[in-house]
Amino acid sequence: MATTLSRQEVADAGLTGWTDLGDGLRTRVVTGDFTTGLALVAAIGAAAEEAGHHPDVDLRYGRVDVRLVSHDAGGVTERDVALARTVSRLAADAGLTCDGAGLQRTEIALDTPDVAAARRWWAAFLAYEETPGSDDEVRDPADAQPPVWFQRSGAQEPRQRWHLDVWVEPGRLDERVAAAVAAGGRVVDRTQAPSFVVVEDPEGNRACLCTSRDRD
Repeated sequence: MATTLSRQEVADAGLTGWTDLGDGLRTRVVTGDFTTGLALVAAIGAAAEEAGHHPDVDLRYGRVDVRLVSHDAGGVTERDVALARTVSRLAADAGLTCDGAGLQRTEIALDTPDVAAARRWWAAFLAYEETPGSDDEVRDPADAQPPVWFQRSGAQEPRQRWHLDVWVEPGRLDERVAAAVAAGGRVVDRTQAPSFVVVEDPEGNRACLCTSRDRD
């Protein structure tokens, strides 16, 4: 089994146009049309077969999104870094550019005094699976819907039960916090920045803006 890289090791790899959103390396290639995107996907597929390591690829009209993670290792490994470099080269050969700066990923979190009971019920209701190695998360088996994780909290009322965790590229964190404040919200806690910042909307509903920084 390949060795998982730390967040710092991933950052030190110096990948241009890729971002770590907590669930792997991600990038977006703007292709402008479907045919160009299809050709890029075919090239990535051939390279992945040759490497024996396969990315998640999302082909849409005008863009291709790529995610790289070593599922058997439970994180990003050297295999992912190597394939990311290959994808960047293939994009460049086609006159295209990898750019992950504007990407984001959303997780749904439930605050609950009984994590085990909540996890079992929501796994059944959503037809999700409990995540191997994690006792506080359930995931869509097809990996097409956002994961749900459970944060232990008190039972005192009133309390907020659900909140969103939105992962962004670290360089965009302050920009997104500022946008939330400008739209009428406020910062609740930024003592854990740049790992995460807690914000709330004008009605007091809280959410977190998260990055991969300072998580090792």
